[in-house]
Amino acid sequence: MSELTNPEDERWMLEAIREAEAALEEGEVPVGAVIVREGRLVARGRNQIERLQDATAHAEILALGAASQAFESWRLLGATLYVTIEPCPMCAGAILLARIERVVFGAYDPEIGAAGSMIDLFAERKMRHRCVVAGGVLEARCRGLIRGFFAARREGRTPSPNGD
Repeated sequence: MSELTNPEDERWMLEAIREAEAALEEGEVPVGAVIVREGRLVARGRNQIERLQDATAHAEILALGAASQAFESWRLLGATLYVTIEPCPMCAGAILLARIERVVFGAYDPEIGAAGSMIDLFAERKMRHRCVVAGGVLEARCRGLIRGFFAARREGRTPSPNGD
């Protein structure tokens, strides 16, 4: 565990993984997210792009919307977002605008990750808000879900939660 992570991070990442597995069962790319504040789960989200036919229906965006409703505010101060894959630029922007305090992700995304893999919006000095970012929490498990999903699709199989 890096200095940016804490013992609770694995617990909450397991909740995000459950959301990713639910997305997988629905035929979506398996990405899940949860938002926690003061040790309490306040929102969940999972990819619903296909179901909603909405390119913005990423797990993080849906979790941010649910948390905003729960907090009755778009400012999610003091909250931590856990997501199974490194946020893309759209999600990173929304996370910063929502004033999330911490972002913890599982798998790195070298193709479109915006927390350092492709670009690092969280380190951009011109941004008004900053948040702490920690990556690689339960990385192998998170990466396995994504890789298993795309491998199954390439082979014409229905993806399953155990990567078969």
